[in-house]
Amino acid sequence: MIKKLLFLILPLVGFSQGYTSYFTGNTTNITTATSFGVCLMGGATENDNAMKWLLQKANGGDVVVLRSSGSNGYNNYLYSELGIPVNSVETLVITSVAGATNPYVLNKVANAEMIWFAGGDQFNYVSYFKDNALEDLLNNHINVKNAPIGGTSAGMAILGGHYFSAQNGSVTSTQAMTNPFASNVTLGNNDFLNVPVLNNVITDTHFDNPDRKGRLMTFMARLYNSFFGTNYGIACNEYVAVCIDNEGNTQVFGDYPNYQEFAYFTVPNCISGSMPEILQPNVPLTWNVNGEAVSAYKVAGLPNGSPVFNIYNFYQYYQGLGGSWKNWKVVNGVFTESNGNQPLSCLLTNDDFQKNQIVLYPNPVNNILIIDGIANYNYSIYDSLGKLINVSSYGNSNEIDVSSLSIGIYLIKIAYKEKIITKRFNKI
Repeated sequence: MIKKLLFLILPLVGFSQGYTSYFTGNTTNITTATSFGVCLMGGATENDNAMKWLLQKANGGDVVVLRSSGSNGYNNYLYSELGIPVNSVETLVITSVAGATNPYVLNKVANAEMIWFAGGDQFNYVSYFKDNALEDLLNNHINVKNAPIGGTSAGMAILGGHYFSAQNGSVTSTQAMTNPFASNVTLGNNDFLNVPVLNNVITDTHFDNPDRKGRLMTFMARLYNSFFGTNYGIACNEYVAVCIDNEGNTQVFGDYPNYQEFAYFTVPNCISGSMPEILQPNVPLTWNVNGEAVSAYKVAGLPNGSPVFNIYNFYQYYQGLGGSWKNWKVVNGVFTESNGNQPLSCLLTNDDFQKNQIVLYPNPVNNILIIDGIANYNYSIYDSLGKLINVSSYGNSNEIDVSSLSIGIYLIKIAYKEKIITKRFNKI
């Protein structure tokens, strides 16, 4: 028996409201049990296997595509062409803050089991979605609903805790390295989307067309120099996707060796004195550190996304992947790449790296929160208003029972070696 579904070919247009809706599928909303995952797509044609990976986490629910231009190109692709059953796919083309906060749009996002950001101009997303009710719903989708989310090109660019906003247009590697503080080198920092596995990450897309290594390195230099601590980079060639689940398990999808399709995972050198040597307005960047300013690991994207590694073990997950380490440097505004080695020594030499090696998982958490990466610590837990909820006298276990906490966002202050590290977690 063939199930009859309603397919709306013509868009539902709300010009005065600032959005257009394109709907495909069952008009009756359903609710399914989702599992978190984030998919970062390089910006050209979507990788089918990566999209299947993400769709499966929606568990047959409703998919919402958010974009600021274009039309319904994703609807049939996500609804039927990949063979993963979903209840509906709705594309919302949002062209203003009024559209982003329209009750219809907010209701659809609130009821979505998966959200996908299309490409386009990421500053439209920052302008329309940030600091309003839609941003709140997006972060609720990630951290409370524990549901999948992803994006391509501009949609990938906004998913990191740090992000290139493109407020004044795009920027090339040459432009960024020539003047790291140029008006079009615009960065956002932990003030938009809160994807826990990407809190310390800045992403970059279309990494091979054009070559964007120099601009990513410039972004990282700016962040590293602004006391945001060690920040990581994840960059994808145009046809490559990086998919990460709730535990940090990571896969890189592509069509290597048929095509030269790679993802790059980057981190600043963690030895003492590794800050950029010259980072000033209107002066070309120099970030050399003896030719090893940034360590970059180049991983081939394979059709099945194998192998699986853990993003949290940033210096360790590369074992056995078959990729290659590279050293990146910029001298007087000129980028150079050379062969490198896995920088294991950094695990022992830098307090800031150790800070970032303190891992909380699972996040979001239901019952048991695990602190990994240190021992012999004290901790205090505060709610989102700063009220002290729980305190330990001595951390002799890496497991903390948070089952009694109400649903919400909390801060945990971890004291070790006369230092205090603050991290955020989400109780579900």
